[in-house]
Amino acid sequence: MQKTQSYSNSHSQTFNVILTAMLIALVFVATVFLNIKLPIASNGGLVHLGTAMLFISSFLFGPKKGAIAGAVGMGLFDLISGWTLWAPFTVIARGLQGYIAGKIAWSKGRKGNSVAFNLLGAILSAPVMLAVYYLCEGILYHNWIAPVASMPGNIAQNVIGIIVSIPVCIVLKKVPMFK
Repeated sequence: MQKTQSYSNSHSQTFNVILTAMLIALVFVATVFLNIKLPIASNGGLVHLGTAMLFISSFLFGPKKGAIAGAVGMGLFDLISGWTLWAPFTVIARGLQGYIAGKIAWSKGRKGNSVAFNLLGAILSAPVMLAVYYLCEGILYHNWIAPVASMPGNIAQNVIGIIVSIPVCIVLKKVPMFK
């Protein structure tokens, strides 16, 4: 009995590590290959589908996996794409965003099954992400006006992420594996 339980625990832990790594990879790939640099200003930002993958990860697998997938996936993007200075801030901003979206979506045993709470989680997580980037940018530039230029891109990124993630999760929740 002890060996069976130990094997089951080990199998579960291995599955969780693999699943988390796959979610990180999906966020990373969606950020790297599905993005548009906005010509708003030098710090105008980037619109990408990594935010949609962050939300999908949070809604399907909960706050911890959503936080890790968003933080590590988009943090790695920053490291390899010339936004290296932003990587630590991205880890914080996107980790918090994934956690908040997932926490609300999974609140009171919902496990991401409520479209309304998934939408609420995504909407309420966006201002936190915006605030972290705004504060970090303000500190880096020693200016509280300059960060406003990146707000439209960050807002667009969240809106696109919501528009993509909600219908995708509705479809995926019909698949037995995600129920």
